[in-house]
Amino acid sequence: MVNSPIMQMFARSPFQPIQEHIIKAQACAVELKAFLKAVCDDDWEKAEKVQKKISGLEQDADNMKHDIRQNLPSSIFLPVPRADLLELLRMQDKIANIAKNISDLILSRHMTLPEPMRESVCNFLDLALDTSQQAVKAMGELDELVTVGFRGREVQLVERLIKELDRLEHETDQQERQVRAQLFSLESELNPVDVMFLYRILEWIGDLSNRAQQVGSRLQILLAR
Repeated sequence: MVNSPIMQMFARSPFQPIQEHIIKAQACAVELKAFLKAVCDDDWEKAEKVQKKISGLEQDADNMKHDIRQNLPSSIFLPVPRADLLELLRMQDKIANIAKNISDLILSRHMTLPEPMRESVCNFLDLALDTSQQAVKAMGELDELVTVGFRGREVQLVERLIKELDRLEHETDQQERQVRAQLFSLESELNPVDVMFLYRILEWIGDLSNRAQQVGSRLQILLAR
C-alpha cells in the first residue's frame, strides 16, 4: 500500500493536495524578494544561495504536480470535472516556474537593475506577490466550498476574494506599464542587450500576477458549475 504524503492527503481530501501545491508555488515566488535584494546589493554569493532555494522549491512544486496528476480521482468520484482541477493545477505551477525563470536569467547574466529603477521594480514585485498570495487565500476555501456544495455564503466569500484578486491583478498591470515606461526613458543610457533582458524580467514579474488571476478564473468556473 502506497503511503506517500500526497496519498495521505488524498485520503483526507481530494482537494487538499492542490491547496498545498499553490502554497508551495507561492513560497517559491516569495523568495524573489530576498533574491532581488541580494542582486541590488551586488551580493552574488547570497543571490546564488537564494536562487538554489528557489530552484529547490520549484522542483518540490513540480514533484507535487506530478503526484497529484497521477493520483487525482476520476471525475466520477469528484464533485467537479477532473479536467478543471488539472487546469487549475497547471496555472498554479506556472507561478513557481516563472519565479525560477526570473532567478535563473538574472543569475546567469549577473544582471543588475538600473539604480533609478530599483525601488519601483521591488514595489512592482511586491504587488505581483500580493496578487499571487490572494490566489492562495481564495484556493484555501476550496475544501469548504466542496463541503457546502458550492452554495450559500461560502460562495459569496470566494467571489469577494476573486474580485479582490482581479483588482490586484489590474493594479499590477498598471504598475508594470509605469515601470516599463521608466525603463524606456533609460534605454539610451543602457546596453541594448541588457535592456532586452530587463524587459523580459518585467514581463515575467507581471506574469506572476497574470497566472494568479488565471487561478482565480479557474476557481470561478468551478463556482459556476
